[in-house]
Amino acid sequence: MIERDWNHPAIVLWGVRINESADSHDFYTETNRLAHELDPTRQTGGVRYTSDSEFLEDVYTMNDFALGSESLPGSNSLRIATRDPRQVTGLPDAVPYLITEFNGHMHPTKRFDCEQWQAEHVLRYLEVLNSVYGNPSISGCIGWCMADYNTHKDFGSGDRICHHGVLDMFREPKFAAYAYISQRDPSDQVVLQPVTYWARGEREIGGILPLIILTNCDEVELRYGDGLAKRIAPDRARFPHLPHAPVVVDHSHFSTEELGQWGMQWEDAVFTGFIDGKAVATVKRVANPVASRLQIEADDDRLSSEPGDSTRVIVRALDQAGTLLPFLDDPVTIEARGPVAVVGPAVITLRGGTTGFWLKSTGEKGLVTVTVSSPRFAPVMMTVQME
Repeated sequence: MIERDWNHPAIVLWGVRINESADSHDFYTETNRLAHELDPTRQTGGVRYTSDSEFLEDVYTMNDFALGSESLPGSNSLRIATRDPRQVTGLPDAVPYLITEFNGHMHPTKRFDCEQWQAEHVLRYLEVLNSVYGNPSISGCIGWCMADYNTHKDFGSGDRICHHGVLDMFREPKFAAYAYISQRDPSDQVVLQPVTYWARGEREIGGILPLIILTNCDEVELRYGDGLAKRIAPDRARFPHLPHAPVVVDHSHFSTEELGQWGMQWEDAVFTGFIDGKAVATVKRVANPVASRLQIEADDDRLSSEPGDSTRVIVRALDQAGTLLPFLDDPVTIEARGPVAVVGPAVITLRGGTTGFWLKSTGEKGLVTVTVSSPRFAPVMMTVQME
């Protein structure tokens, strides 16, 4: 593998241990030596899951799933508390330390899980990222994992799927994905993602607070109905090291009188992000979402006619504000015409308001039309050119 892949710029480290394996001094001494001989330009690491394993490599790499029990005010969430690697391992400061896995099976989360569970998922990522950004002894951290994946009967959630990702099986983002996305510079992309379905009865007892808003804006205004409006800055006290801390709206931001304005009538909400005092992003959530339309979106509108070329197609059910309907699980029918094959069945079911499929070239050129229909929605169509 080193001889084959040494020139790939994405490779920054060679792993010379079998993942989470027990120590084997002679074997791992030799794999470490050989990696340096084959590629003297890169460091080595060996992924362990206990802090007392033998350290033979250049970088101390460890799968760290340490859990803490500190809670978000008003929530029962568990929070990750990444341990100081020097306290855990006794390593000298000169040794680089890389967290090679965190979270994953400690908090498996489906994109359509209840809102509070998903908020806890978000917090686990925020806490680890904040800790790592603030600790110069840590080289970096790699969440386990990017996307949900197929597995065997002895693992996963009873459906032979490990729901360990920040994306689902079709690469649709969970809320936790925005813990990463929101760290981008706003000149590249302005991010404003409330961690809520805006459904009053979704949480314990009811209500919507505390509410996490993942953003890279300077502040966020929450407007409730036609009256109550609050502009709130990111929570720098709690997340001092993140490039862009989330805004966390809780009861402390409101007077008793203001909280009473929430009343028994559930209202629309408008979130507005501000940078340098100027509004740069707006997100609307409606109090009474109505299933309004299907959206169909392909990763590519052109494919090679060479056999095997393919593209992902996503189908989403949206309300009148263009927001995903996370509790809608209708069946949809796929019809494709032209030189293409649909990978999978012709009838599939939305999960949490969305699903996906793949289109695959059959080896001929021409225009492909794909129509998705459902008893609830008007049909929608898209085209792909096979070249």
